[in-house]
Amino acid sequence: MSTGESLNIDQHTAMPARPDLIRLGIGIIGIGTSGPLIAMSTMPVLTLIFWRNLGGSLLTLPFALRHSRDKAGMKWAVIAGVVLALHFVGFFLAMRMTTVAAGTALVALQPIFAALFVKLSGGHIPSTAWLGMIVSFVGVVLVSGVDLQISVKSFLGDLAALISAALAAAYIIAGSKAQRTLETTTYTTICYFVCSITALPMALIAGNQIFSFSAKEWWILLGLILGAQLLGHSMFNSVLKRVSPAIVSLIVFFEVPVSAILAAWWLDQRPPLGIIPGIVLILAGCILLVTRTRGSSND
Repeated sequence: MSTGESLNIDQHTAMPARPDLIRLGIGIIGIGTSGPLIAMSTMPVLTLIFWRNLGGSLLTLPFALRHSRDKAGMKWAVIAGVVLALHFVGFFLAMRMTTVAAGTALVALQPIFAALFVKLSGGHIPSTAWLGMIVSFVGVVLVSGVDLQISVKSFLGDLAALISAALAAAYIIAGSKAQRTLETTTYTTICYFVCSITALPMALIAGNQIFSFSAKEWWILLGLILGAQLLGHSMFNSVLKRVSPAIVSLIVFFEVPVSAILAAWWLDQRPPLGIIPGIVLILAGCILLVTRTRGSSND
């Protein structure tokens, strides 16, 4: 990312228009089903990533064929697909190793990582925005500290979620670059397909089963494709042409309560009370970061 770019790509700092707010609202519900469904499934992580993204790419392919394909945009779509596969590995592991509430809250740190990527590439981050990073960091320490007391597995799940958050930030940034010259359906078809073929060889090398699963597992997979992939990721991707990746990341925070409520309903999974203050601090810090960065760019 060049020095002239900031968290708000092309200065898209205004509140999204009503149609995009509706798309984002649908996306929140769609992506909010992801964590609980992944925790519910017993299909190997890499196999689940392969089928979920292959299904998503096949469903968007007929629409993508109507549009032209720009080489530069396709390059960024391929990069986004590889990064998305790695993000999913961390996210899926987190959903099975720690609570859905803790995992989704830690993954919601993606705007913090986006800001750090901007800073490392020579971009400017307002000094007031660093307060949000500090608040979120305290939240991460609280959540991971409580999880370490519960079990090493939960703590490792937290680490997987943190890595997933960094990869999610890179995926959103690459996606916004791709969609400068690609239609959303073209981008998602390429991105999801590349994600699936990135996961497949890893699944085969790991010796994971690809086909032999119960009907329940295939129904859960279908729910992930229709809900999290199409109504979630694709809806968020569709607004990246007009809305800053930072604002999209901010809206994604609402995934945390949606996922936590669904996990409590479907899985009877209630997060330890000790991590709740940490979750609140993580979200508060991210909101501080994004709103103060927006405020600075509007001055």
